[in-house]
Amino acid sequence: MNISTDQTTIESVTLEVSDPGAATAFYDAAFGLGDKLHIRATDTPTNGFRGYILSLVVSQPSTVDSLIGTALDAGAATIKPAKKSFWGYGGVIQAPDGAIWKVATSAKKDTGPATRAVDDFVVLLGVDNVKATKQFYVDRGLTVGKSFGSKYVEFEAPASSVKLALYGRKAAAKDAGVDPEGTGSHRIVLGSGIGPFVDPDGFVWEAGH
Repeated sequence: MNISTDQTTIESVTLEVSDPGAATAFYDAAFGLGDKLHIRATDTPTNGFRGYILSLVVSQPSTVDSLIGTALDAGAATIKPAKKSFWGYGGVIQAPDGAIWKVATSAKKDTGPATRAVDDFVVLLGVDNVKATKQFYVDRGLTVGKSFGSKYVEFEAPASSVKLALYGRKAAAKDAGVDPEGTGSHRIVLGSGIGPFVDPDGFVWEAGH
C-alpha cells in the first residue's frame, strides 16, 4: 500500500480544554497559528505533565521574544525565561489551558527586522520507548528525517505542515522544565490522513479535516 506524503502530514493539532472560548482568545492573541491549531471542549481529567511539548521554531531571538511576550500578556505563565544557550535562544511557557509551549531559534543574534513568522510548528511527544514508537509511526507511512538512537526522532514533513518528533518522556519533561509525572488525558488530538488510531503512549490521531 502506497501512502502519499499528503496523507502522512499532520494537518492540525486540536487541544482539548475546559474553556474553549478563553483558549481560543488566548491562542489568537498569543501566536495566531490559524487553521493549524483547533480548540475543543472537554472535561476529561488530566493532571501534571501531559506528555508533550508544542514547539514553535523561528528565525531569530526577536521573534522568540515577540511570541513569548504576547503569550505572557494573554495570560501564559513562564516556565523557562527566554535566554541564550549553546544551541541558540528560546524559552518555555505554559498556556492557561495547561499546554506547554517552547519558542526557540538556533540563531543567537537577530539578522533582520523583527517578525512574528513561525518557521516550524513541531509536536514533540514524550514517549516511554522511542524506538518502538518510531517503528509504530514508520509502519503508518511516516519517514524518519533525524534519529538519535533511543533518544530523539524527528519525522519528515512538508514545510507548511505540522512536524512530529519523539523524545523520551523524562527527557521531554526535563527539556520543558517540569516534573515528568502526570496522569489522565493528554488533551491533544492530531489530525492527519493516517488516522484514526491511538499510538502506544495513548496519543490520539483522527482523520484529517
